[in-house]
Amino acid sequence: MNTLSPIESIEKDLAEVPILDVHTHLCGAKLGARGLHDILLYHMLVSDLYSAGCPSGARLTQFPGWPDKHEAHQRIQEALPYLRFIQNTSGWWGVRIILGDLYGWKDAITPDNWRRLDDLIRERAEDNSWARSVLKRSNIQRTCAEYCRRGQGEGDDVLQYSLEWGMFMRAQWGEYDTAVYDLERTWGHPPEAPMAIGGGARPPNDRTIKSLGDVHAAIKHYVDSIPYDEVISTATGISTDIDYRLPSDGEMETALSRRAHAGPTERDIYAAYIGEAFLSALEKRGSEIVFQFSLGAEPLPFETASRISQKTLAQLAEIVGRHPKLRFQCFVSSRHANQTLCTMCRELPNFSLAGFWWHNFFPGAMRQLMTERLDMVPVNKQAGFFSDAYVAEWAYAKVVIVRKQMAVVLAEKIAQGQYTVGEAIQVAREVLYETPQTLVGMTPLKGKLKA
Repeated sequence: MNTLSPIESIEKDLAEVPILDVHTHLCGAKLGARGLHDILLYHMLVSDLYSAGCPSGARLTQFPGWPDKHEAHQRIQEALPYLRFIQNTSGWWGVRIILGDLYGWKDAITPDNWRRLDDLIRERAEDNSWARSVLKRSNIQRTCAEYCRRGQGEGDDVLQYSLEWGMFMRAQWGEYDTAVYDLERTWGHPPEAPMAIGGGARPPNDRTIKSLGDVHAAIKHYVDSIPYDEVISTATGISTDIDYRLPSDGEMETALSRRAHAGPTERDIYAAYIGEAFLSALEKRGSEIVFQFSLGAEPLPFETASRISQKTLAQLAEIVGRHPKLRFQCFVSSRHANQTLCTMCRELPNFSLAGFWWHNFFPGAMRQLMTERLDMVPVNKQAGFFSDAYVAEWAYAKVVIVRKQMAVVLAEKIAQGQYTVGEAIQVAREVLYETPQTLVGMTPLKGKLKA
């Protein structure tokens, strides 16, 4: 006798639907967690802990380096007194899912036992077959990761790649020439890791942009350096604090001459001018790449906050409309902007939405966004999932959480007669598996996932 509730029954059916994860930060050489810190101090949890009073709000050492054991253990010990304050959060729910489902750990994490848990995770850190088994258990067939994390291609069987390099339209805390600096940083170099969120001390660049000619030469280098045969998308950000009107050449030249004393006006000119020139150049290769970007995540000293203005949404529509041959896909970080963006999807053929970026990765927000998108946007204009995970374990936890929210949304639509059960599962398959192929260019694995 079937005793499952309608929601539980749908969730069970959803577990059989394969998934393509359109945005992660997995590393090909080390797909899984390297220790307890990779689970407990994922950046979403660092923000929770910092809010609860933990002294450190910065991420641990970031790629291309890794936190050594001393740094990892120091940060874990620092966080322990604050764990009890965040156990109400959905981020902590993800920790419980990982530790319980994957490591069989059901106990509270305490000063007396955390090292044992850390050792348990570290035992599997060098075994990429373990991480692949986690992805297989998630039913994630493939993920899209940062190109700079490809290494020697150790993870090519489970990873495709996105170029996360220059962030020309993203504001940084306390900076006004970010767009120029970041373009200089990439000029003359092969693709590398992006600048970290939060700004701070910047290493000197080996080239300096002094003229419009330099700007266009650097953009040409950037666009020509994209390995189009190895990446399927970009990964960048568009900030709401920037005015994206179209500056003239003269305004840009004047702004460059004032760089030493730049303020918000110059910041806007730099970002809008360089961003438009970059998109115009990239559009010429528009059949080869998708311009994926986060929207509405604005800088704070360590991370970002969710903010977006109506002016930005209007200017975004203008940007997308100016470049009809370039496909734009938005990772929206602002819950209230979703309805506006859905209407843009309906009227701009080259604009689509994907998943739930980390400021929206909370059950109530996800259910609202899912409902609005399913009601307003064709399934082939929405990619249903990306984990933004740095290790396979967090991809697993986020799949579990998203499936549960999708089951609730679909059950409600079935109950009111909008879908049959079969139609609901087919809709889920479209957004989770089919659309990432047709819209983003992801390809399912050939054969079975290695385990």
